[in-house]
Amino acid sequence: MGVLRKMYATISGPEATPDALDLDSLFKEFYDRLVYFSQQIVRDQAQAQDIAQDAFIKYWQERAFVLANNVAVKNYLYSTVRNASLNVIRHAKVVDDYRLQQGTSEPEEATIMDAIISSEVIAEIHAAINALPESYRVISVMSYLEGKKNQEIADELSMSINTVKKQKHRALELLKLHLSPELFALLITWNVLHIV
Repeated sequence: MGVLRKMYATISGPEATPDALDLDSLFKEFYDRLVYFSQQIVRDQAQAQDIAQDAFIKYWQERAFVLANNVAVKNYLYSTVRNASLNVIRHAKVVDDYRLQQGTSEPEEATIMDAIISSEVIAEIHAAINALPESYRVISVMSYLEGKKNQEIADELSMSINTVKKQKHRALELLKLHLSPELFALLITWNVLHIV
């Protein structure tokens, strides 16, 4: 991320342009999603981070050719990450090992669409959890994202198990208001599905 920080440093002075602010907000909004998306394809966290960062650099260099709306930029970034991820698979020295693990040399289009949808859904769930009040958020993260049991949470936070249950219940009520029924159901079954 050093290259992007240098780009921000050069454009974040008092003379920063609206484009510079857009890059910052785009990075904050899409970086984690793109890393998750790429990681599902390349199966390597560090490589996925590099690919996502390179997608933003490529966007910045070619931004004049991309429509100035959020959907076009999002499509551009996902396409760039998809293509770069597939190129890594094609050119990596471990192609044979990858074929043994995955059964094919490159993921099918349906798998890629599932990865995009999955990364968007997880981002929405994370955003809803992060919007909760502090105590509810901590318990929700420990329970739904880390998979901890109520007793483990109570022990770690030095509170009674009944307090954990009540705060978890109140957090669920708030999340139910902010999430669609499908996303809420996914959150409830998150520990069973092991999505994270």
